[in-house]
Amino acid sequence: MEAEKHHESSAIKQSTNALGHLLDNLETVIRGKREALELIVCCLAAGGHALLEDIPGTGKTLLAKALARSIDGICKRVQFTPDLLPADVLGGAVYNPSTGEFSFHAGPIFTNVLIADEINRASARTQSALLEAMGEQQVTLDGETRNLESPFICIATQNPMDFQGAFQLPEAQMDRFMVASKLGYVTESEELDLLRKGGMGNTLSQLGHAVSSEQITEIQRQVESIRIDETIFHYILRVVNATRNATAIRLGVSTRGSLHWVAMSRAYAMLNGRDFVIPEDVLHLAQPVLSHRLILHSMAGEGAAAKHNILGDIIQQVSLPR
Repeated sequence: MEAEKHHESSAIKQSTNALGHLLDNLETVIRGKREALELIVCCLAAGGHALLEDIPGTGKTLLAKALARSIDGICKRVQFTPDLLPADVLGGAVYNPSTGEFSFHAGPIFTNVLIADEINRASARTQSALLEAMGEQQVTLDGETRNLESPFICIATQNPMDFQGAFQLPEAQMDRFMVASKLGYVTESEELDLLRKGGMGNTLSQLGHAVSSEQITEIQRQVESIRIDETIFHYILRVVNATRNATAIRLGVSTRGSLHWVAMSRAYAMLNGRDFVIPEDVLHLAQPVLSHRLILHSMAGEGAAAKHNILGDIIQQVSLPR
């Protein structure tokens, strides 16, 4: 029993070191955004998907490309536009005139890191092509189910809703993103450094591999062994139920949302070198994991700021376990 505990502790320590190395590697390209990078790394470790909602030109796509390079994985990018079709994402049957038969042509979704660029510029029909892939890591085409690569993470970028040509993402798709975050502008000194160096493209081309795809798959298995006390489970449930009963909220956090909160908390604990979750982990991740799932009544306002404030009030009313 003691040897088994030692082996498990050693494996978690190795995973912590690997995640730390990955985080440091990403920070050589995306500077000054440590907290946002931690969310992406934890999301990858927890087997989830990330939504980056921000104004254009802040490095969202660059971050996704840097992540793919860092895990030595395949990266494919889809530019979402109003005329994009589901087959452009998933692939489909292609007729071969020389054989007279149809053969399956895999779409860009068969990759390790899928960059769904400006995802809210496509119609709901095209966005729905991602639902099965994000929820079950598989796609079903022509009655046949095909598994996706492992690891698989979708990093979607989204423009603010008041931008021209933006569509609202369906609720079911928003709920499949484990975490939503922003990068924002860099500091003045960091931007000055970028101007001198001519941008971040050169840094990306020189970026090496921090971990392997196989290591990430193993880390995802290790995350499930991170312990959570029963009192923390009850705290998560109280917060989730409070969002479902709040008068300002039309649609609260789903069961998938609470499961994502647990998974992210475990990954965050691992990143910080622990084999157990503490209440502060759960509290730290509440906003990025939960707020984008809330659907507010019209009288309560709209947008990320309104959701952030309402969720913040709920969190303050629910006592944190000790």
